[in-house]
Amino acid sequence: MNIIFLTTASRRAGSLSLGRRGAWLLVILMVLLLPVAMLSTGYWLGQQGAHHDLLAQGLQQEMQQQRKNISRVAQKARADLNGLAVRLGQLQAQAIRLNALGQRLVEAGHLEKGEFDFSHPPAQGGPLGDSAARQQIAPPDFLRELDRLAAELNDRESQLRIMEALFMNRKLQHEVMPSGRPIRKGWISSYYGMRTDPFTCLREFHKGMDFAGKMGADVIAAAGGVVTWAGSRYGYGLMIEINHGNGYITRYGHNRESLVKVGDVVAKGQTIAHMGSSGRSTGPHVHFEVHYKGKIVDPARYVVAVR
Repeated sequence: MNIIFLTTASRRAGSLSLGRRGAWLLVILMVLLLPVAMLSTGYWLGQQGAHHDLLAQGLQQEMQQQRKNISRVAQKARADLNGLAVRLGQLQAQAIRLNALGQRLVEAGHLEKGEFDFSHPPAQGGPLGDSAARQQIAPPDFLRELDRLAAELNDRESQLRIMEALFMNRKLQHEVMPSGRPIRKGWISSYYGMRTDPFTCLREFHKGMDFAGKMGADVIAAAGGVVTWAGSRYGYGLMIEINHGNGYITRYGHNRESLVKVGDVVAKGQTIAHMGSSGRSTGPHVHFEVHYKGKIVDPARYVVAVR
């Protein structure tokens, strides 16, 4: 058996002569080496396949981990947004309460509504600042700013509540403090103090002020309070007495007709009777008295007070 081969160095053909035994040995050797080569090749391919499988499995695990991370970030973002929505709702509710409270204070204090208009934001302005100095608020800083704003709103609301209470107390005191005349139309016919009595013609002390007018004219309450007397009384004729609290009591005498009864709550300026000449009287008028802490005082200081 001849085996012909070529060499690249000499570019000449060569041959190897084998006998029958050598040929058989070559065949046997090839038969033995071929399975080994196939096994080696299969093992190598298997190793390469296992490597690719491990690589693919690692990529899958990495993708799953990234998905978990993204899911956690998304959940945290949703939680932060929900928290921001809740805080925003709380601030909006506080702003609504403050606007309503501010409107009540404007009305109670008789302030100029055009200047204190709580339905619009306060007037602000100014030139545009340097772009390099502008800063965007980071999410944690934004949350802290919301908390600071909420605390400031709570503080302002407390202050406005105190102001409202002061306004209401002042308004209440104004309502129950006797002031102004007890009639809508008429004139002063007699003052508080010593005078000549129209019946005896002697000098006597007059305990109130007399306001003359037309028969049937309105008699009005000098302040808000509770009616404690509504009927005839010696010397006063048909009289109404009102307790205003804080030690103040007013009396309205010589009425023709009473429009209120004992226990009624009356407001400042409300018509409580019609002017008459009942009792010890020389003509239609109202006898007006002011009592403070059990003592009769001069009504003039309350009559001239601003209503």
